[in-house]
Amino acid sequence: MGALMGARVRTGSWLLALAAASGAASAAPVCDPGAWGTARTLTLPREAAAWGTAQHAALPGLAPQEVVLTFDDGPRPESTPQVLQALADQCVQATFFMNGEPMARHPALARQVRDAGHSVGMHGFRHDNFAQLPPEAQGQDLKAMLATYTEVLGESPPAYRFPFLAESPVLMQALARLGITVMSVDAGAEDWLPDQTPQMLTDKLLGQLAKSGGGIVLLHDAQDQTARALPTLLKALRTAGYRVVHLRW
Repeated sequence: MGALMGARVRTGSWLLALAAASGAASAAPVCDPGAWGTARTLTLPREAAAWGTAQHAALPGLAPQEVVLTFDDGPRPESTPQVLQALADQCVQATFFMNGEPMARHPALARQVRDAGHSVGMHGFRHDNFAQLPPEAQGQDLKAMLATYTEVLGESPPAYRFPFLAESPVLMQALARLGITVMSVDAGAEDWLPDQTPQMLTDKLLGQLAKSGGGIVLLHDAQDQTARALPTLLKALRTAGYRVVHLRW
């Protein structure tokens, strides 16, 4: 575990070339005049920070009524493409926190997310609850996640969100040593609960945002009901006066 926590994700010249190529591929999209559009991009330093009022401080630099759209648990071929299409239709960018197992199974889809201009972070290799795992198993999961991310995307990961938001002291220390930002949330739609309609999800999200005033929004691109509801959700956010901020590192 000590070796893992002291490790660094190395980037050689070939990796920098891949990152440059991906940056060119993920240039800002040309928006339809009627689309909502991303209001601005917020570039965060690559550092051992932790943001999201569910567990930490509010993300600095966000104004009231600004939201950061984030999606967990993908990539999933049955639903992630629908999510990408809904985002593209409104010309907004999001951050996807991917699990290692589906990322390894569907590397082309993971790269499609990145190449569409979205940011990609990590969400655990197996989506385990780390509060229920011994330290060695936690370290092994992080090691597998890091290896999968760099192999699939050809770049070093900037950010991590814990599955179930179950932050582990062991992994918090490891991520800090790696200079990886931990992202929690400010508002969500509880879209992992079954049998929810687009209106139900929209009402939940708007209700939580009314309390937080904006911030980091948690959704799940691996949920069919979320993929179906996303056009409605985005239109409701726009109507309510929220503005989308895209995170970069």
